[in-house]
Amino acid sequence: MTQGLLVADGERERQDLTADQAERVVVDVAVGMLLQADGQFLLTSRPEGKVYAGYWEFPGGKLEAGESVEQALRRELQEELGITIGPAQLWKTQMVDYPHALVQLHFCKVRDWQGELQMREAQSHAWQSLPVAVGPVLPGTIPVLAWLAEERQFKGSTHDGAHA
Repeated sequence: MTQGLLVADGERERQDLTADQAERVVVDVAVGMLLQADGQFLLTSRPEGKVYAGYWEFPGGKLEAGESVEQALRRELQEELGITIGPAQLWKTQMVDYPHALVQLHFCKVRDWQGELQMREAQSHAWQSLPVAVGPVLPGTIPVLAWLAEERQFKGSTHDGAHA
């Protein structure tokens, strides 16, 4: 299911437009929602040196040329977390207009993986339930928490709004 456009930090100038571009280039990103049997899900922090460093998100990364969403997710989670995933179920897609890039996020549910989590980019990780206790939460992650809340019939805030 594809969602509408989410504009993150709308007051900030968009950085990836050049004078000869009529439109921004869309960057496709595979995102893994690792779900444990008890319903907890994995969030990781964005590493130092990356845009939005320290913000919490679901792990994943950009699709490379010729990759499917599942292939990219498999590669990214191996590179970032040191795990090998089983099947990835595409759940929802969200376009997010960040100041630095226009990204199409492909959220996949993953319930099966092998290996111990290794934070290979010096990021932090936390198994969470609703409401999440870590922050700040990356703008593109906030709608996903709302979708999870709706799916799980969770009432109340999904995260601390002061961190958003």
